[in-house]
Amino acid sequence: MKTHTLTTAGADLVYDVREPRAGADGRPPLFMVGAPMDATGFTALAARFPERTVVTYDPRGLGRSTRGDGRTDHTPQTQADDLHAVIGALGGGPVEMFASSGGAVTGLALVARHPGDVSVLVAHEPPLVTLTPDGPAAVRARAAVREAYEQRGWGAGMAAFVAMTSWEGEFTDAYFARPAPDPAAFGMPAEDDGSRDDPLLSDRSWAIGDHRPDVAAITGAPTRVVIAVGEESRAVLTGRTSDAVAELLGQRATVFPSHHGGFLDGEFGYPGKPDEFAHRLREVLDGVA
Repeated sequence: MKTHTLTTAGADLVYDVREPRAGADGRPPLFMVGAPMDATGFTALAARFPERTVVTYDPRGLGRSTRGDGRTDHTPQTQADDLHAVIGALGGGPVEMFASSGGAVTGLALVARHPGDVSVLVAHEPPLVTLTPDGPAAVRARAAVREAYEQRGWGAGMAAFVAMTSWEGEFTDAYFARPAPDPAAFGMPAEDDGSRDDPLLSDRSWAIGDHRPDVAAITGAPTRVVIAVGEESRAVLTGRTSDAVAELLGQRATVFPSHHGGFLDGEFGYPGKPDEFAHRLREVLDGVA
């Protein structure tokens, strides 16, 4: 694996290139992107594609990628343009792309803004909360996570986030009537370290969840777009957002093994099924499933 830094007008973008073990296979690079997760989240999945050139990167302001634009927010438009710059540094597109969570939103924005960059986009569980039938209630639930974080710190905020993302079905009065979850019940610290800059728990990434995909641009692009959803996620928020995005694009979500982090092998806690996930991803990229 070789690590590179691309300096742009607003950021130093760090990306990694893993060359195929047996030499070039004639396939375009396979780009893996998340948000707010950085490249470390794709270690397990990348290792399961030894025959491919795999590229991972840290979005600006996350992980190793620093920013000099004076901003702290994360928007799909800025991240899409960053991806476009990295793809250009690789020699230009089209690449194939697996994009998860906020990265899936970035991938959709990339296809709309730079349609020649990606031949196949697998957008895994894009958390576009306003597209669900209970969009206003989902936005309210997200705001409650930020409120818990602002008032009581990271542990309280993360406990509220887990409670929100594991809630099945629409956010009803019963959800909002529940007592605040105890961080200790999730193995999280109750102490407040004073920081308020977490990109997941603050409002810094709200522009990603609020994004409205440019349907005409996406469907008019040469890119084959696949909206993916975990088999364990169907009833929770990111499963419902996946179905909503798929419907918006005139398709049905393609089911993948496991959950929102189904490609993880346990290094970040709740393990997925990375072997099964990689097999499914390979099928979808190849157009056989």
